Amino acid sequence: MHRRMVITLIGGAAATWPLAARAQQSDRMRRIGVLIGTAERDLDGRNRLTALSKGMQELGWLDGQNLRIDVRWAASDDLTHDYAVEIVGLKPDVIVANGTPASFAFKQQTQTIPIVFAQVIDPVGQGLIQNLARPGGNLTGFTNYEFSIGGKWLQLLKEIAPQLTRAAVLFNPPTAPFAGLFLEPINETGRSLSVEVVARPVHNETDISSVIDECDRNPNSGLIVIPSVFMTVRRESIVGLAMRSRVLALYPFRYFATSGGLMSYGTSDIDLFRQAASYVDRILKGEKPADLPVQQPTKFELVINLKTANALGLDVPPTLLARADEVIE
Repeated sequence: MHRRMVITLIGGAAATWPLAARAQQSDRMRRIGVLIGTAERDLDGRNRLTALSKGMQELGWLDGQNLRIDVRWAASDDLTHDYAVEIVGLKPDVIVANGTPASFAFKQQTQTIPIVFAQVIDPVGQGLIQNLARPGGNLTGFTNYEFSIGGKWLQLLKEIAPQLTRAAVLFNPPTAPFAGLFLEPINETGRSLSVEVVARPVHNETDISSVIDECDRNPNSGLIVIPSVFMTVRRESIVGLAMRSRVLALYPFRYFATSGGLMSYGTSDIDLFRQAASYVDRILKGEKPADLPVQQPTKFELVINLKTANALGLDVPPTLLARADEVIE
């Protein structure tokens, strides 16, 4: 039996809330179900949950008084499906879905319970919603990428390693069907920077190892990792293989850099979950997800792991360090 948890918010915080905010809430206990797409021990997954919980607190929702939060953790497709069925069976007022697999799992289980998703790429193209402005149905939420960022990834990799002449783009087709839309701006930027771009689909860790070995065999090669659940749950393995082979890599999320990766550039998942609380609040107060526009990312963060750069023998340009939101030393 997998461990399950109902999060308890920090006691005493309610005393600091404005009475007016608390007065807005219904006397009836409300219930939200949350499915996080990591193992429970994953620190970054827990940080997402904390951001959501704090956001709800700030809006006057107190766990145990006017709110109950049921949380499940799913680091695999099988768990995602099973927990989606279980959460829908609890009949929550609102569901919060972390990532594309969880969002689709809930969509298959209910057309009536409101669903707020966070960290979903191209929800229209993938068929989750009708359009961004008026999503229709029972889903809305927050996307985490625009495809043009692909060109920025290659620019940053070239900036930290001017000798770069080749970049392999790592992606998992089942969990990143949108990878081609990232590849277009990467290829365009590659032509302008005289960098050969090679697409490398992978389906398991053996494939990943082969691509990184290929980079190792080709001088002045680098690696760009396309975001997906597949890559996230394997981030420590990917980072470790890249470091072992001394391959320069650009990653899509901060937690790759904090795991030892050279550099990351992407959206803040913590910020997305904090924003998700505002949509949960609005739905609990009577608004419909069909009328709430899907929000696109506005906050991006550049993280450089200087310790890793030094281990790779890189001299990071001072101008790049100055632009970084975080430098890990």
